[in-house]
Amino acid sequence: MSDRLNILVVDDDLAICDLLETYLGESGYIVRTAHDADMARAIISDACPDAALIDVGLPGEDGLALARHLREHHDIAIVMISGAGETIDRIIGLEIGADDYIAKPFDPRELRARLKSVLRRYARVPVAGTAAVADTQRRIAFGTCEVDLDRRMLLDRDGNEIPITRAEFELLRVFAERPNRPLSRDQLFSLAQNRDWDPLDRSIDIRVARLRKKIEEDADHPRVIRTVRGIGYMFVPSPP
Repeated sequence: MSDRLNILVVDDDLAICDLLETYLGESGYIVRTAHDADMARAIISDACPDAALIDVGLPGEDGLALARHLREHHDIAIVMISGAGETIDRIIGLEIGADDYIAKPFDPRELRARLKSVLRRYARVPVAGTAAVADTQRRIAFGTCEVDLDRRMLLDRDGNEIPITRAEFELLRVFAERPNRPLSRDQLFSLAQNRDWDPLDRSIDIRVARLRKKIEEDADHPRVIRTVRGIGYMFVPSPP
């Protein structure tokens, strides 16, 4: 993957598109622009960006609907842009899974700072361990347990193996690679099982419930794998 991140700007205001294409391009990003949801979908189907900046008031399919589609099907950063600046748009945008929100008119420097902030959340962070030592295993704490990603095992405080299924391990792996980020059920299903999620399929919820019983101090009040209302679940690592 190139060190230059790909940004998609979706706005029917051509001046805004030109401004951000130039400004973000000079800041080291690769920028593509779309003026409606159909153009955006075509670009995404060709090459999924690392982040999307989406205007709420798009013609035809609005920006909120496009953002909802992206959040359900792609693991990318999303920043909503609105000319209205109304609280209701902001609330809806964040509830459907947008990472941040900025109102027009905006300072390009502020938008770039917000973009950098959300992109940091989407960086694939290495888990505990170091590649410099060949026999060091990659382990990450999950509540009262540790996940050994190399040996595909869940271990208790004393290093004893706790039985888990392959599907449960894959779910833990997805969470470990994306800490502190709300993930929809569709995302979790796609990333853990490489196929689309059926809304009638409750297997993700069942696996999360089983994992909570194994890793949480109190499975009825989870602090490690938390429910994010209206979106899905989020892994919250314990402070070091």
